[in-house]
Amino acid sequence: MILVLVGALCSGPAPAAEGGENRPAPRRIVFLTGRQSHGWSGHAYSADCQLLANALNKLAGVEAVVLKDGWPKDVSVLENASAIVIACDGNGIIGSRKNYQAMDALAKKGIGIGFIHYSLDVGNENGKYLLDWIGGCYEQHWSVNPSWKADFKTFPDHPIARGVKPFAIDDEWYYHMRFREDMKGITPILTAIPPESTRRGPDGAHSGNPTVRARKGMAEHVAWAFERPDGGRGFGFTGGHVHWNYANDNYRKLLLNAVCWIAKVEIPPDGITSTRPTVEDMEANLAGDRPRDWSAERTRRTIEQLNR
Repeated sequence: MILVLVGALCSGPAPAAEGGENRPAPRRIVFLTGRQSHGWSGHAYSADCQLLANALNKLAGVEAVVLKDGWPKDVSVLENASAIVIACDGNGIIGSRKNYQAMDALAKKGIGIGFIHYSLDVGNENGKYLLDWIGGCYEQHWSVNPSWKADFKTFPDHPIARGVKPFAIDDEWYYHMRFREDMKGITPILTAIPPESTRRGPDGAHSGNPTVRARKGMAEHVAWAFERPDGGRGFGFTGGHVHWNYANDNYRKLLLNAVCWIAKVEIPPDGITSTRPTVEDMEANLAGDRPRDWSAERTRRTIEQLNR
């Protein structure tokens, strides 16, 4: 097991503060990330989550780690987490029925759970778990996964939206997700109207279906928060295909807010602040071959353009 950004992983009390008083144990946030599968900067789950963990580890009382080897061989590494966030291709992290049962037991303990991008598509047979943990999932032959520029103009009165300003950004935004009946316990966080070109795909597990095509001009939810009946929390975020988008201040703030919210970390009125990543930050931990025409200057310009 490789630990990235390793903090103290002890489950006992934090060291005593001056004066003999024990400080509260930190809120542990564990990212489980899959392999990078789309070239140098697409589906770069470990690099994406590393950026989030870097920011989270600057917060008082928070400890974030990134586990890069799939489902942990020793599940005890997850048992003292306040939140678990999964980012991978499809069912690439949890995998087996045994692991789903272990994750379900963790959810029943009240651990917050988040799923980012393709990890929301765990196969229709496993979707029932995500409906229980985070309130929604990608359902094949019901949901679609086009790339489009989403324009987010308004946000709900919810801690995850604190400090987030209107923004528009290109990503592979999955939509027409399968949600719990009557949206019970769910608060949509990011909602936008997709261009009609995204509804014209032929019938298929990911390309299109009659229900999606009939929703012409209708808004779609692409990120949401969920409060489980037992008090646990979850979130789903369908973007995350494009690594560079994590340089956008509002995109990154919303994700940091979401991770903190499911971990029950207090979110200030202006949201979780973080330093805008540098060129070096954005290029760190990317896998695969760097394109010959991609320079550090191009990364700098991309960061700048994403924040105009």
